[in-house]
Amino acid sequence: MPYRSTENTRRKKDAKRTAMMQAAVRVFAQKGYHAATVRDIVAEADVAIGTFYFYFPDKETLFNHLFEETATFMLQTLEQALNSRTTFAAKLEAAVQAYVNIAFYEPAVVQLLLIGGVGSVPALVERRSGYREKLIRTWQRTLATALEHQEIMPQNVRRTAEGLAGGFDEIMLNLLSLPGKEHEGQEAISDMIQFGLRASGYIYA
Repeated sequence: MPYRSTENTRRKKDAKRTAMMQAAVRVFAQKGYHAATVRDIVAEADVAIGTFYFYFPDKETLFNHLFEETATFMLQTLEQALNSRTTFAAKLEAAVQAYVNIAFYEPAVVQLLLIGGVGSVPALVERRSGYREKLIRTWQRTLATALEHQEIMPQNVRRTAEGLAGGFDEIMLNLLSLPGKEHEGQEAISDMIQFGLRASGYIYA
């Protein structure tokens, strides 16, 4: 019985922390880092302000935790999509689809990773650089495999990986700013796939 009680308590704590993290993503996306307050976050999460300070000493610490968890989620989703297919063209399609799904259903996540806290959270500079490097290396590994299998033209796969990572992010940022983005989602997926195939020098069989 004591163990069950402890387990239940842990789950409740985890649920409150998760609720705050999810609320914070929305609040930061809506108001920006500077304008967002701790009171905004606890109101969105429907928890007491004391609960916030039980988990985080301040807003900046929360933001850094939020960025790390969001970056991990994005990278894992991309890896799963790439690993779910065998050919380069299929891998590219799966990865683009996964990215667009996240961007359309959780746009605040993409905004947090790409522009959230820019210039406002000094400690985030290194974390953001680390995330970008991991993202580029994920694409680089995929391209290197495609090159080994002679699916793409000979090239510097590092530079191509940088281009794909940056290009896809720029497309998504612009797309999310459009008022009627929902109607352009499928077309955007097709455009991004074609861009990726061209940029990587894909060799059509």
